[in-house]
Amino acid sequence: MDLRRLACLSLLPLVLAVVHVTADSGATTEATTSAVTSGALTEWPEFGLDPQRSDATGASTGITAANVGKLRDRRVTLPGTIDSSPIYLAGAHVRGGTHDVAIVTSSYGRTFALDATTGKRFWTYTPPGYSSWVGTPQITNTSPLLDPDLAHRYVYTASPDGRVHKLLLASGKEVHTGGWPVTVTKDPTKEKMGSALNVDGPDVIATTSGYIGDAPVYQGHVVLIDRESGKIAAVFNMLCADRHTIIVPTSCAQSDSAILSRGGAVVEPGGKRLLVDTGNATWDGRRYFGDSVLELTVPGLHLRQSYAPKNQAELNSNDLDLGSSAPALLGENRVLVAGKDGVMRVLDLTRLDGHAPSGKPRLGGEVQTLETPGDTQLFTAPAVWHHGKETTVFVADFSATAAYALRGGRLHKLWQNATPGTSPIVAGGLVYVYEPSQGGIEVYRPGSSKPMAALPGSPGHWNSPIVVDGHVIEPEGDANEHSGSGTIDLFTAP
Repeated sequence: MDLRRLACLSLLPLVLAVVHVTADSGATTEATTSAVTSGALTEWPEFGLDPQRSDATGASTGITAANVGKLRDRRVTLPGTIDSSPIYLAGAHVRGGTHDVAIVTSSYGRTFALDATTGKRFWTYTPPGYSSWVGTPQITNTSPLLDPDLAHRYVYTASPDGRVHKLLLASGKEVHTGGWPVTVTKDPTKEKMGSALNVDGPDVIATTSGYIGDAPVYQGHVVLIDRESGKIAAVFNMLCADRHTIIVPTSCAQSDSAILSRGGAVVEPGGKRLLVDTGNATWDGRRYFGDSVLELTVPGLHLRQSYAPKNQAELNSNDLDLGSSAPALLGENRVLVAGKDGVMRVLDLTRLDGHAPSGKPRLGGEVQTLETPGDTQLFTAPAVWHHGKETTVFVADFSATAAYALRGGRLHKLWQNATPGTSPIVAGGLVYVYEPSQGGIEVYRPGSSKPMAALPGSPGHWNSPIVVDGHVIEPEGDANEHSGSGTIDLFTAP
């Protein structure tokens, strides 16, 4: 499996011309992996770039400080809002030809394969039931996933009916052999597929959350799906955790504990364990895991250890989900978690609650706490950039963007500004942050809080860019507006 961790400074702000088009309607204990700092980046297979959700690479992207102001932008209109992130593959075999392809999934489950330069649509997959969801609050924010095999024959997507689909990359046709498509909830009107899909060895990883308003009854859960057969390999429920199958939500005495972050499940290096964090619900450390971080073993999804803050009950009662941002693997056996209470918590991966894995459940145990950049709710995924012997972490929320250095197992702020952003990207020596309220992307040198370039765009929500193979690709729009259309900006190097 070739999903590797790719680890990876003043110019005046630049503004680019925009061309508006409409898409063709034709059919170790170290929490890091080895850094790849040379070669060209030709694929972005999933949200966060890799199963560790690093959102950072030192590989060449074809976009540099010298040409970022010369990118050509095609703004493409699509029959769907892409309130998530795209994926990309250079030289993909699609529709009988070889093309550089961007793939996106809309809030109502339509998946589009686009020419990454022109915006031409190669194919569209529309899930059964689409017409009954469009315009309703039953949506998905799940980013698609490229199959990690060398042939990259398949794309995995999600739809609002709680199904994961396996599509042929070449044509967009759905695979119906084995157990595909796979249903991961027994009540998709209450349990939402909001986080990005991930992959660990033979399995696709899917997670569930709830819809805006936390309308009960639902339970967050993790599902492993065998990529080949479509068989459900394992399930872990955040509530009623003693039950290891997909349950009818009303059959559990407790509700919520959503896995709502953009990153969903985060795979630790080596693929033997994964991390998830959860939203509001009751906690007992054994069967109920509201506002918690859990480390699960793979392939069986058995609980190894967990963490919940000492004020877990307060978070639960005040709708301050701990798990609004996914765990970020920092290295040095450190994990960063942050939530809606505006607090970032650094944990020791070897002992999440301050004690060796085992024993009586307990609250607390964090190594460090600090405020989010804007001292506000964090819903985005941090970018963790390893460069040489240094690690820099970039975090953006709806009020600010900041950079931190990891030293001695603790985070130290390097810089901060008052520009809001979604999940940052570090690629080719530059930092890219989409500004959701005004639209556009701010481009930074890693050591400076002052943007060195600005790429135009429209407002959005959870959308975040990818930067790969001479392209910057940024979807726009808010799924909560329940629109059947949206835009995507395709920036291409000259």
